[in-house]
Order: sequence, then C-alpha cells, then structure tokens
Amino acid sequence: MEILHQSHTFPIRDRRADSLGDFKYIPDEIICSILDCLTPLDLARLACVSSFMYIFCNEEPLWMSVCLKKVSGHIQYKGSWQKTTLHLENLPNEYIEFCRKPLQFDGFSSPFLYRRLYRCHTTLDGFSFDDGNVERKNDISAEQFHREYDGIKPVLLNGLADTWPARKTWTIDQLVPKYGDTTFKISSSLKVSMTFKDYVSYMKQQHDEDPLYIFDDKFGESAPGLLKDYTVPQIFQEDFFDVLDKNRPSFRWLVIGPARSGASWHVDPGLTSAWNTLLCGRKRWALYPPGTVPLGVTVHVDDDDGDISVDSPTSLQWWLDFYPLLADENKPIECTQLPGETIFVPSGWWHCVLNLETTIAVTQNFVNSRNFEFVCLDMAPGYCHRGVCRAGLLALDEDSLEIIEKNMPCEKENFRCLDLTKKETKARILRPQQNENGKENAKGSYNVWEHDFSYDINYLAMFRNRQLDHFTSPWCPDNSLGQRGLREWLSRLWVGNPGKREMIWKGACLALNADKWLDCLGKICFFHSLPFPSENATLPVGMGSNPVYVMDEYVVKIFAEGGPQSSIFDLGTELEFYSTLSEVNSPLKNHIPNVLASGILHLENGSYNIDSWDGKKVPDVIRKCNLIPEKGTGDVFPFGVQSKILFTYRKDVSPENGPDDSDESTIVLLPYLITKRCNGKIFTELRNVLPWEDVLNLASFLGEQLRSLHMLPYPSFSNSALSDSEQNRWFSSANGMDMEFVSNESDIPVEWKIFVRTLMEKKKNVSGRLSKWSGSIPKTLIEKAEAYLPDDFLKLLSIYEENGMKKVGKPWSWIHRDIMDDNIYMECKSCSNGIPAPTSNGGVAKSWRPTYILDFSNLAVGDSINDLITMHLDVFRGNSDLLKQFLKSYKLSLMRKTPKQGSDDDKYGRLSYHAMCFCILHDENVLGGLFKTWKELRAAESWEEVELQVWGELNNYEGFP
Repeated sequence: MEILHQSHTFPIRDRRADSLGDFKYIPDEIICSILDCLTPLDLARLACVSSFMYIFCNEEPLWMSVCLKKVSGHIQYKGSWQKTTLHLENLPNEYIEFCRKPLQFDGFSSPFLYRRLYRCHTTLDGFSFDDGNVERKNDISAEQFHREYDGIKPVLLNGLADTWPARKTWTIDQLVPKYGDTTFKISSSLKVSMTFKDYVSYMKQQHDEDPLYIFDDKFGESAPGLLKDYTVPQIFQEDFFDVLDKNRPSFRWLVIGPARSGASWHVDPGLTSAWNTLLCGRKRWALYPPGTVPLGVTVHVDDDDGDISVDSPTSLQWWLDFYPLLADENKPIECTQLPGETIFVPSGWWHCVLNLETTIAVTQNFVNSRNFEFVCLDMAPGYCHRGVCRAGLLALDEDSLEIIEKNMPCEKENFRCLDLTKKETKARILRPQQNENGKENAKGSYNVWEHDFSYDINYLAMFRNRQLDHFTSPWCPDNSLGQRGLREWLSRLWVGNPGKREMIWKGACLALNADKWLDCLGKICFFHSLPFPSENATLPVGMGSNPVYVMDEYVVKIFAEGGPQSSIFDLGTELEFYSTLSEVNSPLKNHIPNVLASGILHLENGSYNIDSWDGKKVPDVIRKCNLIPEKGTGDVFPFGVQSKILFTYRKDVSPENGPDDSDESTIVLLPYLITKRCNGKIFTELRNVLPWEDVLNLASFLGEQLRSLHMLPYPSFSNSALSDSEQNRWFSSANGMDMEFVSNESDIPVEWKIFVRTLMEKKKNVSGRLSKWSGSIPKTLIEKAEAYLPDDFLKLLSIYEENGMKKVGKPWSWIHRDIMDDNIYMECKSCSNGIPAPTSNGGVAKSWRPTYILDFSNLAVGDSINDLITMHLDVFRGNSDLLKQFLKSYKLSLMRKTPKQGSDDDKYGRLSYHAMCFCILHDENVLGGLFKTWKELRAAESWEEVELQVWGELNNYEGFP
C-alpha cells in the first residue's frame, strides 16, 4: 500500500456556534446594540462568557458609548475609552492595567465590526479635491451678496478674515499655552467638557470612528480673549436676535476637531442661516437644498408638538457608505473649504461636514431680513409645516397630501399649482448652466434649482395649521425660543425697527396668529368705548399663557389657555377672587390692578358678539355651549375656584369621566379682563440695577402681600361636591395606598382628599414626566425621584387629633401659583407717577419700591407652600437671605408639627421636604430653573442634597400663631 506523504492543513474552526449558542442567528449590529445598554460591570462579566463575547465586549466604540452615557461634566481621556471608563468606576490602577492585556482568538469574523474598525483607522487623503461646485467669490459687496446668495444658495467667500488676529494665532500650538487650562464643551449632543490641553492630548491618542470635537457655544464666557480675535463680517451683521442681548438663543460656536470628526447631516436650528470661517485645516462640505433629504437620513416629526428629530449616519460613515451609491444627478453640492475661507449656508439647507485634518473654525447663526419669516414659521405651533420645511413633501402622508391638495390656492405669482403625488416629491439639485451648444459654462455658474417643492414663505405657510394657536398648543422642545422669549423678541423688534414693521407683522402672524388676536382686541375696545391701541401696542406682550395687550391707560387680557372651558373657569375664579378682596377689605386690593370690565367675546356663525360678565351668573352663550357646571359646586360664582378645582381634577385624574373640551360647536368663546395699567416697570427690567436694599424691601413686600393673600377667606368645599361613586372610586384605594379612612371620615375636608389624590396621580409617572425635561435634570436624580417621594401622601398633611376629631395641620388658602419677576411692578420712589425723575447730574433716579402683583389667571386654592416655589426660584434666584427676609414679613405658619414628626418620620417634619416634593411634582419644569441656578447640584447624588441646599432655610422657620 502506497502511503502518500503530504502536508495537511487544518481548517480554522468557526467559534460562532459554540461561543454564542442561539445568539448566533442574531446579526452582529443587533448584538452590539444590546451590549450598548449594559453597565460596565455587566460588560466585564459578559466578556468572560466566551471568545466571541470577549471580542464584542472589548470593542473601543462600545466603551466610548458606555463612557459618554455615564459621564456628565468634566472628563479626562486615559488613552482608551475602556480605560477611561474603568477610571470612572474608581478601580485600582493595577486592576485596570491587568484588564488591558488583550487576548487573541482565531475562528472569528464579523463584517460589521471590520467596517467599524476600518472607519477608526482610515486615512482621508483621497477625500479632498481642489475646486468642487460651490462658487468661490473674492471681495464680494454686500449688495451682490444679498442679491445673488442670501437665502438663495451657498457660497465660499475669501478675504473676510484676512485682518483677523485669529487668522495667524488660532493654531493648536499657539492656543494651548493661552487656554490649556480652560474648559470647553465637547460636541453638541453630549454633556461632556474637557480642558483644552486634555482635549489636545485626546486628539493625538484617539482612533475613534466618530471622534469628539469641541463645539462650544459659551466659549466667549470661558475664554473671552477669543472674541477679540475675530469680528462678524459686515455682510452678516444684520441679526434680529441681537435685541435679546444675553437672553438670545445660542448662536456662535468654537469648533475644533481632528480628522474623521465632523457634523452629520442637519438643518440649522430655527431655519437660521449661518457662516463658518475656517482658520486651520481643511473641511469637506456637502449640501442639499431645502426639502431634499439626503440618502441614509430619516426625518421624524412629532405629530403633537412638531418636534423634529433626525436619524443620520456619522459624516465619515455617510461619505464611505452612502456617497458612492449616488448617481451623478443626485450627488450633493460640495466643496473643500481651505484656511481663511468663509462658507455661507442659507436657511433650510441640509449640510454635512467632514474634517480632513485637525481644524479650527468659528461659526455663527443669524436671522436677517431674508430668513426672518422662515424663523417665525418654524416656531409656529403644529407639525406639518415644520416637516415640510426640512423634508419637503416627503414629510406628508397620503391623507395629508389629499387635504393639502383640496385646500391649496392656486397663486401663480408665487408658485405654480403642484401635482401632489409621491413621484413629484424629490427635488432636483442645482446644476451648472449649459450654453447654447449644450456644454457646461464655467464652474460656479448655476441656475436656481427647479423642482416641484417651492421654498417660498407663501407656499410653506399653506402647510401651517391655522387652527393651532401659539397660546393653546404644545410648544416644540427644539424651538430656538420659548413662548415667552418669542413674544419678547417680536415686541422688541416691533418697537425698535419701525421701518421693518410690515415684515415683522407678517412674521408675528405666522408665529402668534397676531392678526386673529388683534381683531379680537378691536372688538373688545369698540364694545367698551376704549381707544384702539396705538401701532406700538398691536402685538400681544404678555409673558404668560394668554395674549395680553398693554395700552396707554388699559391692559386687556384675553383668556385662551386650555381651551374655552378652562378659560371660563380661569376668568370666573379671578372675578371671585376680586370680589372676595372687596368684601373683606383686604389690604392686598391696594396692590393689584383695578378691574375696569370683563366679559366673553364669542364668534358665532361668522360674527362677533360680546356679553359683559361679572362671574356671578351663567351667560346665555355658555348655556348654548353646554358648559354649565354641576349644581352645588358654586352657587354665587358658578365658575369660581371650587368649580375650577373640580373641573381640573376630573380632567387630570379621571380623564375618561372628566369634562370634554373638544366641542365642535360653531361658537368660539374668548373670556377677557380689562384692568387699569400700572405705573412703573416690571421687576424683570430692573433686576440688574436695583440696589440691595430695594431688593430686600421687595422680599418684605412679597411677604406682606402673600400673608394677605393666604389669610383671605376661601369658599369651602362640601362633601356633596363629589358624588359617592366618585369618592369610592377615587379614594378607597389608589396606587397601592389605602385611603379608606380618609374617605369615610367626614372631618377631613374634601379639598384635602382631592389634593392627596392629585399628588398620587402625579407620582405614578414621575420618571416619565421628568424625562421630558431630561436636558436640565440629572439622570441619576430622575431614577431616584419615585423613591424620594412619599409612599403615603397623607403624611404630608400633618394630620392630628383634637377633641376626638382628625384635623389637617397645614393651612389651606388662596394661592397665586405664579409669583415671577415679570408679575411684579415697581415705581420710582422720587416721583408720583412711577416714571424715573432726572437727577442733578443728568442721570436717572435708581431707587424703586414694589407696588403691584399682576396676573392672577392661575389662581387656585391649596397648600400655601406652593407659592414659595416660583417666587424663590424666579424672583429670589435661590438667595437664602431674600427667602429669610420674606419669611420675616410673612409671619404665618406653614405647617403644624405632629408628635410623630422628629422621630422615624423626621422628613415629614421638614418644610424643605414638602417644598422639594412639590417641585418634583410641579406641572411646569421648575426643576430646570433650579438646576440652572444651582449648577453645582447637577452633580448631586441624592434629592436630599438638593432639598437642603435649596430649601434648607425653611427648616429654621417656625412661623407665628
């Protein structure tokens, strides 16, 4: 038998089946997504399970994600993200070094992990090109820029930064000696910061597929010297956000990043325009015109508030994986930006940036005459128009397309009528012009793109739902300004730019429905023989949730918040309150505006009518709308505070059985109140110029007025206000808490039963509610909120027995609920009409006294501690000396301590605990203001730490009998 001598090669064993078991069928990208949800300790344990899991659990991109989700604040890179994370876990150094010894395995392959590894180490030499197809211009005039580019198309501009000191000094080597110890923010979506020298060290060591980059909107505060190194180019200096001064939204950023870093596809916030000047390195840009969503990008539009979220690959991943798939006619407009060049990105344009090497740049967003109306439209309530502005007609589903098609007017002077079908929704892109011989003209010469989606304000405004209103609709979280800020901005522009009022008015109509509210105001003024407002007063300026018009002698507030039913209760409660003040001759009545008239404006069958209303009857128009409250809930003021509390309670706690405010009646109800205008200025305008003595006097004034408010008699609830079935259903047992003894005890007031039940309902979803504001509340505290709140809310009532009867040891009173800096008026001490008098040196008198408290539309009855929350956070800005001064004048007891308090239930005896619970359960994001005031508390480990820092002064207060 012949024996063949040959070398045998043994196949490499595939470890997947043995290492993963049934998980072998799961794609690697899904496995990585699952691992991304685990803690560092769990990853360390899982790495010991098998060779495959060892490889998956030791991937640097995974540890980068885990680390950045864990850390909040300053971070120091330790050479790898795994090592950085282990340092954050406070492990001994020798253990960390031991964990760094790698193991190697054969029989492993993963195309997914290989692509990630490739992106981490690829070079970008082949990504640059000399020209591209974005026009380059030298020495452009302002006239030419506004005529050919502003709001039309991108352009690269040379020469704008030639005289800047930054042109020579903004290099890594020169910035480190000056700003090495300065802390900068890292990227836009993270809450991470690094010192500049630590960041430079990170740049030199990292091999991340999506490296971190400095993207700091506060660099002017942390490094003010950098602001002196550049000036805004003349052609970009018109910026309507300037009028907001320090309250303007973020608008300028220092941008520093290594090769492979960059910004993924996005449209700039608020549809603002932007300029970006590069001082060091090279950037590759890709841009698409408005309405053209890049390949690989998905736009999500929230149907409730219009919030826009974008799912996009990283800029490097897009250029590697998606760009090669594009046909020539679908490729973006692109260029390589060189040092000293400034690129202009018009409003609404999609853009993506990839750093080809270490780059340093400065960029600013702005609002000017060309994009102002787009910015206003972007902040209008609703979602349809926001999605269309970014994704074009692709944002609309088939039903929406049919509705728009039926209602769309055919205004040929602005755009042609569209064939609204899905096949027509892809925009064509700017392409070079061709000459008569069919050849392209010189590079840089373009036609304005022609496509079936028109980025024209008249066209886009058609997608705005006029039924949705600024004052009554959910506010989009990604808006550049809040509701108060938007009205303040438009009002300042209106007063300060009379030459642009036609444009400002159109923007206000888009954002606020200003034309609708001015029409309502005109009807009210005519009915009451009041002079029509001057041109300066034609925009609503109220900072609350209702449109308010301030005229020479009068103030008109139109109640809109919450819809017709809620508005009726708000005005009814306010009128009952004013009546109570007069009946008992409370000193508080001297410090609130005089009421001149009140009524209900109603639009019925296309015509306006007005009924005067003092709150003491049920007008016929309310009967027609079937909004009559139940009998027995308010005999004198049928829509007063008792009815309002029950209305709100039934709507919030038991919505399936509560009132329905969605009546499709043809009658529109708008209650209103007219008061005498107060002399002086609101505290907001004076805060930064008042001497400390005047601020202390303000705290004393508020103590006196809230004492008067909390001593007012309030209408008592009767147990008959809630039916037996309601009491049994709502109070017998809820959220695992036995309420039976409260519901059966007739000596426990029904208002306290409602109070406790409401707190229980709010606790049920406290983590979800706080997560909506997660940008301002530390995640670790959100997770601990439910455990911090009482298991038994009855203990907050300080219930005690007296003469065999159970009593609540807390005061129940009228509460304002909205004592803020814009609801306090002050007068100049040196003049009788509240107007500052000139001094001998030509200045203005600076001493002021508080005179009025405004805006009682949020009136309620409840625990008086609630009035301290907004006052302490907004007016006092957390100053404990001012809170102490307030309490000296207040002199009312906030709680009676029971014998049990001070032992095992000690926290229930702390007023600070009560106040902190009400902050957590507040309907508004007061915690956002809290953590903005006490920045150091963002690193707090417990709510107790926050409680004692913010409210500790209350524990020293005993009150007065």
